[in-house]
Amino acid sequence: MTDIVDFQTRSRMMSGIRGRDTKPELLLRRTLHALGFRYRLHGRKLPGRPDIVLPKYRAVIFVHGCFWHRHEGCKLATTPSTRREFWQGKFQENVARDQRNIKSLRVSDWRVAVVWQCDIEKRIGEVSSGLSAWLKSGEATWESDKALFEP
Repeated sequence: MTDIVDFQTRSRMMSGIRGRDTKPELLLRRTLHALGFRYRLHGRKLPGRPDIVLPKYRAVIFVHGCFWHRHEGCKLATTPSTRREFWQGKFQENVARDQRNIKSLRVSDWRVAVVWQCDIEKRIGEVSSGLSAWLKSGEATWESDKALFEP
């Protein structure tokens, strides 16, 4: 199947995809702030530049898009039908980089949480209360997973 737009248009469209201040990230930040948590954004000195850094708790939160970071079992983690090898390689690199960054943060005694886009969009209340409990518990890692919140 061929692309419906020319190369320049597709390139411009792809360059418009943001890596920070996404809708799920903004929603989570507003919710955490309303719960009384104060944080820094996009820690430049930390591996992976975490989306949210909570120095008081020595914790970081990554807000992962299901498509780019390959949320297993999620309907948003589709693979484009064209140039499959390119996309599979790209996704594998993203996942490997995520794992390296999390490992590096853990070695440096940072607590790490991964929150998935689909969980924020569907169940922000459960995600925020889960994060709140995690921050206060002192546990090392936490990951939102829609299976945890199924009714």
